[in-house]
Amino acid sequence: MQTHSHILHRQIGASLPVAVRGQGVYIIDGEGKRYLDASGGAAVSSLGHSHPRVIGAIKRQIDNIAFAHTGSFTSESAEQLADFLVERAPEGIDHVYFVSGGSEAVESALKLARQYFLELGQPRRSKFIARRQSYHGNTLGALAVGGNQWRRQPFEPMLIDAEHISPCYTYRECGAAESASEYARRCADELEAKVLALGAENVIGFVAEPIVGATAGALVPAPGYFKRIREICDRHGILLILDEVMCGMGRTGSLFTCEQEGVRPDIIAIAKGLGAGYQPIGAMLCSGDVFAAIRDGSGFFQHGHTFMGHSTACAAALAVQQAIEDEGLLANVRAMGTKLDRALHHCFDKHPNIGDIRGRGLLIGIEIVADRASKAPLDPALKIHEAIKRHAMTQGLMCYPSGGTIDGKRGNHILLAPPFIIEEQHVHEIVAKLDIAVNGALVEAGVMA
Repeated sequence: MQTHSHILHRQIGASLPVAVRGQGVYIIDGEGKRYLDASGGAAVSSLGHSHPRVIGAIKRQIDNIAFAHTGSFTSESAEQLADFLVERAPEGIDHVYFVSGGSEAVESALKLARQYFLELGQPRRSKFIARRQSYHGNTLGALAVGGNQWRRQPFEPMLIDAEHISPCYTYRECGAAESASEYARRCADELEAKVLALGAENVIGFVAEPIVGATAGALVPAPGYFKRIREICDRHGILLILDEVMCGMGRTGSLFTCEQEGVRPDIIAIAKGLGAGYQPIGAMLCSGDVFAAIRDGSGFFQHGHTFMGHSTACAAALAVQQAIEDEGLLANVRAMGTKLDRALHHCFDKHPNIGDIRGRGLLIGIEIVADRASKAPLDPALKIHEAIKRHAMTQGLMCYPSGGTIDGKRGNHILLAPPFIIEEQHVHEIVAKLDIAVNGALVEAGVMA
């Protein structure tokens, strides 16, 4: 354990194990303890740890040139990665802007969307609409469109004025007499009402995660929700910006999650699984129409970062994506996702404190409640999600906990996002250790006898 550190850690005074080695789906600490990385860190390590192909690609790139500033040069690795992504992106997405992570990708998307309308001579468009219980990053623009109240609250006076509508939260918001498709339409129509209230001429776009990540625990949209959203955006001439930072790059079983919803956004943000943790990298992708407005207007995107298009990061990401494709890992995401979902249901379907198990592929959320029948949440003061993580780490299991699932204050969930390389034995290990951790935390809190 690291007991004294000059690092400003997230949790001041925390005593953290020191990660010294990665081996497939496991992280090994300085004392030799092995942790099954069932959350991929924060849904990042999609290819596991120490993949030889990626390590080799990084070494080769560094042997040639590690970095050259994009104000003067492009690089083979960046050009090849852009080609790879565009060839597999939804039809009409044809340009890529590489940054260092998800927050930068979303920030870039917001700026590009604003500049798009400036280039078209529509400067009044300044408003973004997003959803409550969402997360889009920690830079100020991304935080403003995000709906994570706990993260937003200290910085509210510094944030741009973004509007928020309801999340598509079937477990809690779909009426008893309402079909999933009826709920999808009702929920999506909140966007139209908000656009009309603001005036479409003032709205830039709608920002959403196709599958909500850590803030609300893998909320999967009701059938038809995003098709209705796309129709509303088209009718009012606003941009659809999809944040696939967590759910994209194969995490839910296809390279881009929006493919599964049958929609093509105008701008997509990706990160996390793009480089799978081997290097810091994110990207913003945009449609030909958005690109053409800049090209035929000022010809200059007024934005930039020193490390954008980083040669070594792009080489790593290209190797990650090629490995996922060549090793057939998207099929494994779908197969192991089904097995993990079934195993979790088998273990927890009758558990009095597990309210919902949801997700897609290898992005699964487990909502913890005080009472399964009423869906009442536990007392937030118990911080049961933190206790579950602590018990899981003791068991040698990493998971991604969060509180405030329902409204920023109430509700708890655990997110699972293991590497795409997991096998059936790992599924059983995850569920067995999570069962011990959940029950241990509930007993400790006095919720269970």
